[in-house]
Amino acid sequence: METIYQELKEQKNVRSNLSALRAQLKKDAKAQAYAQAETFAEENKSLFWNWLESDDAKTRKNAALLLGEIEYEPAVEKLFTSYQKEQTLFVRSAYLEALAKFDVEPLLPQLKQQLDELLSKERTIENQKHIEEEVRALRRIIIMYEGITHHTFDKKQKKNHVLLLCNRNQRETVASLAGGRPHPLGVMTDTDDLTKLMLVRVFRDVLFPVPVQTLIEPKPEVAAQTIWEPMLALCRKYHKEDAPFYFRVECKSNMTLEERSSFTRKLGAKLEELSGGALINSASDYEVELRLIANREGKFFPCLKFYTLVDVRFQYRKNAISASIHPSTAALIMELTAPYLKEDAQIMDPFCGVGTMLIERDIRVPAREKYGTDIFGEAIDKARENASAAGELIHFIHRDFFDFRHEYKFDEIITNMPVRGRMTKEELDHLYKSFFDKALEILQREAVIIMYTQELGFVKKQIRLHTQLHLLQETCMQTKTGFYLLVIGVKR
Repeated sequence: METIYQELKEQKNVRSNLSALRAQLKKDAKAQAYAQAETFAEENKSLFWNWLESDDAKTRKNAALLLGEIEYEPAVEKLFTSYQKEQTLFVRSAYLEALAKFDVEPLLPQLKQQLDELLSKERTIENQKHIEEEVRALRRIIIMYEGITHHTFDKKQKKNHVLLLCNRNQRETVASLAGGRPHPLGVMTDTDDLTKLMLVRVFRDVLFPVPVQTLIEPKPEVAAQTIWEPMLALCRKYHKEDAPFYFRVECKSNMTLEERSSFTRKLGAKLEELSGGALINSASDYEVELRLIANREGKFFPCLKFYTLVDVRFQYRKNAISASIHPSTAALIMELTAPYLKEDAQIMDPFCGVGTMLIERDIRVPAREKYGTDIFGEAIDKARENASAAGELIHFIHRDFFDFRHEYKFDEIITNMPVRGRMTKEELDHLYKSFFDKALEILQREAVIIMYTQELGFVKKQIRLHTQLHLLQETCMQTKTGFYLLVIGVKR
């Protein structure tokens, strides 16, 4: 660092040293390093002002970005003046990126005027990329102070054509509950009652297909021409307030990260241009997501996700951990095993995590006493918060299941078993043997075990070794990952 500072003082290799200093600051990410850089800027202010007026465009760009990164407040006026004078297109957004680090609210009228001028500027192959970068940078600053235009979703709309994302192995079950039909991506349904549909708990998400005649080609200009009008029409149909609608593009495909980023950036800019600003591409603040799901040929099925559509089904889940089961999966498990769930039962989840399985079990069929154990204390704390939010009385205990003792026996164990992780086959075999031994100790003479597991072989081995256990139901939940839902009867 000292060599960089010394060479900058001597104005040697300025462009590369400014770049190296920025890289080093990001790498260190220490307050002391940033303070040192700010002190250097204060002591060498005139050098920075000269660099902002350098004949070398990349020197101007690096100087501006560095001043922003160290948040050198005296540079605000100089940065804005330099931005106004800058003629090299690829440098202009760098000034805005730097200005975004400061309080520039007094500059908003001028920044908004600049945005209006940019949006009306004719775009060519040569300038389009840089104009789009500048537009995005201006928008980020303006949104920081003014936010986005918010909309209210209209659930009373009729003739709603929606795609429910769900467990693809269980599309028939979801379709029967939601009143739809299986689709390669989930369940497609037509309904006049969105409020009623949003009470069904077994799907993960709801999307609104964009009504286009054919799948979308992976060419941003062509895709935008096809999508923008029906996309805008859907946004207007489902919202009480009119445009502009802020959106982002989510692309599910086999493209490389670089290809996907380029495609979504160009598509978003073209949608904004064609809609005359009624659709505004904003990656960080948005209410609409254009989700493009690719097929094997790389063509896209376009849908909209409206974040304005409030989903209250799982609002209780304030907390989760990495191993947490999705609540829609837990709800689906309860639906598939409903014939075995006894009302007013005493139930137990040995590996309860944040409590999702127990909560969804009690929502589907009310139980009398509910207990959950887990060795992860943070999960237990989160489970208690979730249960409280759900209005559930569940006894969560920070304890190893294998050390758990209770004065009465349980009617049911329901659990999402620990995943393999780094466990060896021997360790997994021991885990499942110990689990079933302990289960037989705490369960009634006639009881049921409902288990979500990725280790079908180890379970079946223990069923063979324990004559009191009987496999009542086996359901493949995820073919690729090998997750199964098992219902195991206990009778002795």
